[in-house]
Amino acid sequence: MKNIILFASGRGSNVKAIYHYFKGNNQVKIAAIVCNNSKAGIIDFAKEENIPLILIDKVQIQSNEFIQELQSFQAKLIVLAGFLWKIPETLIEAFPHKIINLHPALLPKYGGKGMYGENVHKAVIAAGEKETGITIHFIDEQYDKGHNIVQAYCSLEPTDDLAIIQSKIQKLEHYFLPRTIEFLLK
Repeated sequence: MKNIILFASGRGSNVKAIYHYFKGNNQVKIAAIVCNNSKAGIIDFAKEENIPLILIDKVQIQSNEFIQELQSFQAKLIVLAGFLWKIPETLIEAFPHKIINLHPALLPKYGGKGMYGENVHKAVIAAGEKETGITIHFIDEQYDKGHNIVQAYCSLEPTDDLAIIQSKIQKLEHYFLPRTIEFLLK
């Protein structure tokens, strides 16, 4: 069994896509969900599916106790699936080359501090881009600078608004993130 830990901050649509992709797979298990938002929708999902949930704050994420708790799950991979905090160096050092992030743009464009969710899509619209996409990458000490694993593209029409772009990106995320996890676990 290959355990994975998922980090999320909101509704958890990517966590749910990962869960449904691996449901019934006896080789991959979501060992825990880590969340930094006590009002996030993902909390109810974790409870419904009996997935251990770890709620953290800015102090806990940097603690040795938190790192030890994560290590106890013996995860092969940690997946940032809509997690909105920068991961501290102590956590990166504890899990070298085992933490991946999903970014809703084609890095290196539209990456860095503050570039998440609608902020990214609004920047893409403002720049008049003809395409956008997602990047799945390993994380390092800098925002959105780690080695890219997969990029998936979609074309944009001049009439595409924020909702249409979000829908296109979400389809890419839900398709490519679980499959990338599966590939990395082989």
